[in-house]
Amino acid sequence: MQTHAGTAAQSISYAEGEVLCEMRGAVAIVTLNRPSKRNALNTRIVLALEEVFSDLPGTVKAAVIHGVGDHFSAGLDLSEVTEQDVAEGIQHSRMWHRAFERVQFGKVPVVAALHGAVVGGGLELAASTHIRVADASTFYALPEGQRGIFVGGGGSVRIPRLVGVARMMDMMLTGRTYGAAEAMPLGFSQYVVDAGKAFDKALELATKIAGNAPMTNFGLIHALPRIAESDMSAGFAMEALISSVSQADPEAKRRLHDFLGKRAGKVVHQ
Repeated sequence: MQTHAGTAAQSISYAEGEVLCEMRGAVAIVTLNRPSKRNALNTRIVLALEEVFSDLPGTVKAAVIHGVGDHFSAGLDLSEVTEQDVAEGIQHSRMWHRAFERVQFGKVPVVAALHGAVVGGGLELAASTHIRVADASTFYALPEGQRGIFVGGGGSVRIPRLVGVARMMDMMLTGRTYGAAEAMPLGFSQYVVDAGKAFDKALELATKIAGNAPMTNFGLIHALPRIAESDMSAGFAMEALISSVSQADPEAKRRLHDFLGKRAGKVVHQ
């Protein structure tokens, strides 16, 4: 890990410069920086992502992840797995699981700014984030079926929860791809913007998220997914617990008093 002084913020370099992390106020900007390989994910990058999302400073309240160059990420660097035996393959997959779990169930909500290829392991990484913003150049694919392999970065767990088992199966069996506009209503992303605008929108959203009460953000990224996957009785019990904990937080009380005192705006459709 190396630290470089930037003009606006401190930039930290990981994985021989293939991952960068910069703080912009309360938002961490995490950059995949391997454009010559379409930001293909190797072991160094995956371990760096685990380190970054495990060690975010307490001042960070949200994060953006994006890729340098023409693509977000073209997926797994296949040169790393061609000679693996079964035991090595299991350890390699579990390493990805640990890293992406730090994204999904880490300290802060994470917004992905997507463009170009969001393919294979790149889609697995995107699926571990909480909000995905795709620009018009984005396309999604799972070519593992044509490569003779299977997803190993948590894709079989996360992606069906976003887009459905049948759709993921089709992508892997036939090599089907989806463009940004057709993919958004299917669950691949929550936003689509003009080409080149994904990062700006992602940063705007992350900045807004960083202004939320911390306990609310914690409940949304840690409790809500688990409530949704639990049986109803357990879900109701967990909801009551998280609701009461967040409501009792001093920050929540301040915001509620501001609203009741007409010092906070009402909800309007934008």
